[in-house]
Amino acid sequence: MASSDNTHWRPAYIGLGSNLQGPAGQLESAIDSLATIRRTRLIKRSALYRSAPFGGIEQPDYVNAVAAMLTALDARELLDELQQIESRRGRQRDEVRWGPRVIDLDLLVFANLSTDEPGLVVPHPGIAERNFVLLPLKEIAPGLVIPGLGPVANLPVNMDEPQIARIE
Repeated sequence: MASSDNTHWRPAYIGLGSNLQGPAGQLESAIDSLATIRRTRLIKRSALYRSAPFGGIEQPDYVNAVAAMLTALDARELLDELQQIESRRGRQRDEVRWGPRVIDLDLLVFANLSTDEPGLVVPHPGIAERNFVLLPLKEIAPGLVIPGLGPVANLPVNMDEPQIARIE
């Protein structure tokens, strides 16, 4: 059925991570929350991956995933929704960089947008160096072209650093 709605739907990819308070359950619950964001649809999600912590701080292993969304929100609005989910789940914004997290939701890619403004950098810096993003992203969107980086399928994954394994 055709719609008279002029809504412009754009793809967005969200990175999820947790290493506190039952990380796998935290991710499953966060994915459920993503599906409730206004004017946004959860299209696909990756398996869960266990990875060694990034950044050299002694802490438990992380569980990570990536979700694919279609949204009629702009990038800033979607980021605000992600930060509200984090806040409701107990995320404190004054946490140590790369430190332990109950939940971390990152806007990785938003359509073909490339921007670097206060509080919003898209594509997310470091995608190409983070196995815990690349493996789940390649799983659900191997044909994705990341602005400034090219096809995700062409970005190399270093299976040794940090160590990562699919757990589901």
